Amino acid sequence: MIWRNITTSMAALTANPNTGTARETFFYNQLHSAGHEVTLAVKGDFVVNRQYTFEVGGATKTFKQIRNIKDSFLAVDNTPIGDVNRIPLWLFGMLY
Repeated sequence: MIWRNITTSMAALTANPNTGTARETFFYNQLHSAGHEVTLAVKGDFVVNRQYTFEVGGATKTFKQIRNIKDSFLAVDNTPIGDVNRIPLWLFGMLY
């Protein structure tokens, strides 16, 4: 998988960009640009700073994939506010 630097370029390169890829690209770019170490996770999508596991998805995403992982969080799209370990994806844009 190739991580593009800007998610809006995905729309220019394909007529129907994959929503999941766009979410993950946005998440990766925001944390990486803010100086965090972001790597792929065995379970979940990403591990940040070798400690925090994140699963990125839509508003209906559940903790099923990361439920037994310490320091795990959901970064979810189409959600105005967070709750416990469920963080709205748009908030990661504030790291830029």
